[in-house]
Amino acid sequence: VQLQASGGGLVQPGGSLRLSCATSGITFDYYAIGWFRQAPGKEREGVSCISASDSTTYYVDSVRGRFTISRDNAKNTVYLQLNSLKPEETAVYYCAAGLRGRGNNWCSLNSKTRYDYWGQGTQVTVSS
Repeated sequence: VQLQASGGGLVQPGGSLRLSCATSGITFDYYAIGWFRQAPGKEREGVSCISASDSTTYYVDSVRGRFTISRDNAKNTVYLQLNSLKPEETAVYYCAAGLRGRGNNWCSLNSKTRYDYWGQGTQVTVSS
């Protein structure tokens, strides 16, 4: 099983990035996918998630309206569009996959232990 997070980089405040989480070795449409981030010296926090059914999405309050999560089951990939980025959002962004079954509506920003697989992370740096 592999989760490959990519798309991070250096961006100015107010800029945009699109992160990708490409998966292999799992039956993709059976899995909820979550995006988490961890800044130096801070705990890992949930940013956004999408259910296996694609019908449920959640966002942490600080990003709602600026970030958008989506999934492409044909490509076994989840995307996170980051707009209007702020310096305090500098962090390593990780994606994680949790097995729930086809058509399941679960995803969570808080239950990190319910995600079965984690990617290696991609660095997002927001700085002028």
